[in-house]
Amino acid sequence: MSLITTLARLEAISTGRAQPSATVRHRHLSERPLVFVPLTTAGEAGAPLGALVGTERGAPRLLVVPQPRDRDLRFAFLADLADTVLPHIEAHTEVVEAAERTDTDPETGKRVKVEVDLCADAAQLIVPSRAGLDYVRLLGRSMRFRRTAEQDPDTPYPAPPRVPLLGRWLTQYGERSRVPGSSLLLAMTDVLARHWATGQSTLEDQHLGALLSWIDPPEGETGAAAALRAELGRDDQGQLLCPPAGPATDPAFDNKLLAPAFERYDRARTALAAAEDGLEADDRLAVLTAAEREIRALVEKSMRPTWDAVWAGLDLLRELPPGAHVEERWTRDRWSFTAHRDRITAGEPPQPRRDDAVTAANKLASREREQARLDAQEALDDPLVMAGRRLAGEAFVGEVTDVVMAYSEGKRPSPRPLVTVRTDDRPQLAERVRAYRSLGGKPQATELVGADGDQLTLRVLDKMGRGKEPEEGSVPEKGDRICFTLFEHEQRGGAKLPDPEQTPWTHGGPPGEALPEAADRLTEEDVL
Repeated sequence: MSLITTLARLEAISTGRAQPSATVRHRHLSERPLVFVPLTTAGEAGAPLGALVGTERGAPRLLVVPQPRDRDLRFAFLADLADTVLPHIEAHTEVVEAAERTDTDPETGKRVKVEVDLCADAAQLIVPSRAGLDYVRLLGRSMRFRRTAEQDPDTPYPAPPRVPLLGRWLTQYGERSRVPGSSLLLAMTDVLARHWATGQSTLEDQHLGALLSWIDPPEGETGAAAALRAELGRDDQGQLLCPPAGPATDPAFDNKLLAPAFERYDRARTALAAAEDGLEADDRLAVLTAAEREIRALVEKSMRPTWDAVWAGLDLLRELPPGAHVEERWTRDRWSFTAHRDRITAGEPPQPRRDDAVTAANKLASREREQARLDAQEALDDPLVMAGRRLAGEAFVGEVTDVVMAYSEGKRPSPRPLVTVRTDDRPQLAERVRAYRSLGGKPQATELVGADGDQLTLRVLDKMGRGKEPEEGSVPEKGDRICFTLFEHEQRGGAKLPDPEQTPWTHGGPPGEALPEAADRLTEEDVL
């Protein structure tokens, strides 16, 4: 945690209201994101109980499993979820635009630019909290290897037709959410906590109701009091006023309301199965329908506050202007979205359970590179974030007091102006260490030549054109106030990894012919 974040949290405690930790929005928000509020059965990982899904605040689609122990009902839930989510995703795969991509020519081995189709937009999925991200990954893992009757007529428990396809998309979204700066799949608590600092711990910030209470407390009430009521407040029946932000349920809800409703539903199903004539069956079917409606009403009541809280969070975030680099990161999300669409269209198999050594290393290196890029871009976009880097000695702001033209030594001298900057910051800058400033959206490198008190002399190294004289505007002028950073604005790629066929035996190779993924084996969870 940076010093400026600590100060913001202390101020939040003092004022009773969350303090901004950003002046711009650092994540992309689509015009019509798909909000997904899941609910699971207590004591059973991944067993769905219900969900609210939709792109309209006032018209969510309610999906409920009236008896989570029934495999057929769980598959019906997943089929309904696929029928809701996949049309939204597929609508974004149909509209494309022309874009250029750099590929390797298989004949010459040279890097060439090719024109390809890029999805004009990507479907964005928003869940309430970080636990929702884990649940999306779990759903993808449990669904993408399922076999349908069309794929395997002999499979003992065939899945509905589009369930495996939804599993592949949810896996893609879950994997992409681990890339820093990605906005394909967002947890509302994480996004809000990035832009506001509260007076509670980061763990408590994962309660969406409590987090919103700090950001926008009721009139005349402090954020701490409102957050406490959101976490612990209960009604006359002992039920939470603001249930957990999914997918967990409250024990009081499970024991007092949900369990008795399940018992009534089970008794009604048993009675219907034992009906001896049509008239008796009609009466017992009505009882079963009433029992199912009761469960649906209970589940919806438990999820609706979280659904409304997610949309309230979206309203708060939309008030912030987007950062300058947000669209660039969203474009990379669109490339990822398009690439997965192409893999599905080409008939490639589902994502493997475990990555091979080369793929895993590439993913790790990519995430580290994206984290460094995100940190740099957020600082460049946001003066408040840059202030934290300045306090840490990783950047400084100064006024140009002198500019002296100088040239490099050699057969063809190049301009190397010396710029003197006066600053009140204390950067961790030593001789020959490079500092960078943003020039037309590109980083211009300088290096420290000397320091005298608050005066720093920097030599400009690039971005001045190829002529003997620097291009106009490429060299700072006296009186300019400039921000320099000690971190690079663009991240370099790492060393090239070996091909999978050349992986050493210490890392699982050399691998033989890849075996096709088999369907998941039955587990205790599947045969309750």
